Amino acid sequence: AGESRPGVAATLRALNEALGRPAALWVKESGARNLRHRDFLAPRAALRAAFPGGQVPADVVAGMTSLGGPGVLPVRGCQETPAGLAVQVRRPEAFRCLLGPPAGQAAAAGAQRGWVVLHCPALRSPAALRPRHLRPLLLADHLAQLLRSQGVGVCLVPALAEEGNWEVLRQLRIDWPFSNGSLALPDTVSALKRALGRSPCAIACEPGLGTAVLPEDVICKVHLKSFVEQQGLVGYDPNLDVLLVTEGKLRSLAELQQAVLQCTVSNPAALPASRFPAAGSCCSIVHVVSCEEEFQQQQLDLLWRIVDPGAHTASQKHLVCGLVKVTNPSSPIGADQYFQLRKRQMYEASVMKYGELAQDEAWTEVIDTLTVAAIRFEMLSTAHRSQITLDLEDSSISTKGTKSGAFVMYNCARLATLFDTYERAVERGMYPPLPPAPELNYSCLREEGEWLLLFNYLLPFPEVLQQAAQLPTSTKGIRITANTETVCKFLIQLSMDFSSYYNRVHILGEPFPHLYDQMFARLQLLGAVRDMFHSALATLHLPPLSQI
Repeated sequence: AGESRPGVAATLRALNEALGRPAALWVKESGARNLRHRDFLAPRAALRAAFPGGQVPADVVAGMTSLGGPGVLPVRGCQETPAGLAVQVRRPEAFRCLLGPPAGQAAAAGAQRGWVVLHCPALRSPAALRPRHLRPLLLADHLAQLLRSQGVGVCLVPALAEEGNWEVLRQLRIDWPFSNGSLALPDTVSALKRALGRSPCAIACEPGLGTAVLPEDVICKVHLKSFVEQQGLVGYDPNLDVLLVTEGKLRSLAELQQAVLQCTVSNPAALPASRFPAAGSCCSIVHVVSCEEEFQQQQLDLLWRIVDPGAHTASQKHLVCGLVKVTNPSSPIGADQYFQLRKRQMYEASVMKYGELAQDEAWTEVIDTLTVAAIRFEMLSTAHRSQITLDLEDSSISTKGTKSGAFVMYNCARLATLFDTYERAVERGMYPPLPPAPELNYSCLREEGEWLLLFNYLLPFPEVLQQAAQLPTSTKGIRITANTETVCKFLIQLSMDFSSYYNRVHILGEPFPHLYDQMFARLQLLGAVRDMFHSALATLHLPPLSQI
């Protein structure tokens, strides 16, 4: 059952409750050296603060071995050490719990857990996309996948026009909706204009009053600064003052308005007669913007609050991406040129590694996938608030080293090759088929790399996805921070630890029956690791590779 799958949070909660103190005293170990002796530790300093003299009563220590409950790892022993109170898990049992029949994704299978509108203004750029536009776009695409994995509905705005940037989005495997030319959009724009006419913040632009000549498409002026002060809003740029409202800005708001309506009705095709969402039918709205677009998006945010002072406009948040600095550009580079440059570098790196490649469809697909992986990891493995630097001449970050997307994809392909080799050997009668999971002997998994893969990756993986999908939309202010780098960092670290283990341990041994128990247990473990790779890569729209 989904509830019985062991988890880090449930185990830490049970350990803290067992000590009978309100403070969170326990930490999960992750380093290979410490994991040789313990799995969880209540550090000595924390114990001194919680117990007189730092001494935990002997009956409490003894009672740790009977710890239990839904999602709690089975405890083998608890003992006092110089470092603090150390707990070791019953490892064969933990392997059995986590490598048995899949528990399933309870969240995804359940009812929809709310809606989020992800708005990416970069797609409204009238010029061709540049690498700086790609960062918020790739981030929104990844965030949408993470939210969906947690059972949250996602609406992406703005929809793409038929022409424009769709080709570079297709190359990067960005799954973005196309515009269906909604007939309701002009009506929504008209409704917004009427609301603007009633607003005390808006001033009509009357010609011939000695004012500067304004662009033809300006409808009116809006005093943003006085609105911010009246409403007591915090977090906005102090330089916001008067905004010239254009037809284009109202069209942008109309698209957002329609997205909110789609999120707040059970049948998106049956929109209510009103062009404004009903009170109480609220979803979260997150503007995913580059730091260069932030000022303009704050203007749009305030304009929306002025024309439609509802719960949904009050819930707007801004997820801001740091600067994308491009070094060594001979001239400004477009997103499509950036993709082609990284693709050429990936091809050259692959020729260096594997020799001249066959010019067939399969290898073209491999190079394309490696290029997308390189770009996504380059853009997403850094915290979204931080600046990133793209060195166009130095391809090593993209094509080599343990921190690249190519390295992650390579290790995923090694797993595919392992299982392909095993299945072919089974067909030839060299090995018997893998027995059912409950029949396997997990006490054979004694290599430290095996526990590392289970304890640091398979165990916390569902919680890693939950953490990466968290949007703190209830916080004060308009800026929010998300852990959008979490999955890339998780995959990089997993690839390093898997690679170290795989280089050290021979999985498919000699076909002797007395060696089968260990081989079967290892294959079951690595099958779960492979599935985890696939699930994590799916949040980045990266298909697993069967060869490199």
